[in-house]
Amino acid sequence: MNTHTRLGTRVGRRLAQGGVATAAAASAGLLAVAMATGVEAGTPTAVSRGEVSHLDNSVVHAFDAASAQVTLASSAAGATATLHVWGVSPDVSGSRFGAHLHNGPCVAGSGGAAGGHYNSDAASGQSPVRVSDDTEVWLDFTVNEEGRGAATAVVPFTPVPGTRSVVIHAQQTDHLTGLAGARVACLPVVWQ
Repeated sequence: MNTHTRLGTRVGRRLAQGGVATAAAASAGLLAVAMATGVEAGTPTAVSRGEVSHLDNSVVHAFDAASAQVTLASSAAGATATLHVWGVSPDVSGSRFGAHLHNGPCVAGSGGAAGGHYNSDAASGQSPVRVSDDTEVWLDFTVNEEGRGAATAVVPFTPVPGTRSVVIHAQQTDHLTGLAGARVACLPVVWQ
């Protein structure tokens, strides 16, 4: 990747507050998966939407009534992932949470089932594996007064299709380690 492309990728990363939830979308309890066959810039590769799974059923958490949508669009230069979350308790308004694409599926009550972060270095067999927002899909968001949050990540790779998940963490992402605290909620992401 040349310097201009790398700079464009970094500049292209943005986090936005807000949401796209309507009453109908917020009440949708089933995962909807839409597939597309093209790879033109901005062509949706996968759209997953539904209620988030609770990963720790022993505690009440701000995401207990939340829903989310993630869209992954591929292009020749990589991929753009967009996350919208709604139905979060307004009690956590102003709080920032980490969210990442993970290798495994969502299993209610089992945060470990989602596996580790999806990492393009690991997926391609590159060693050593680098942990950064260039090799992983980080979608940290801040919850607004209406219980909504959104984030977009532009990465220089397209994740390999499969059964994956977006995990919401209790803290924002530490950019040195990629860690973001306990796993609290999860949205399935499945594409072929």
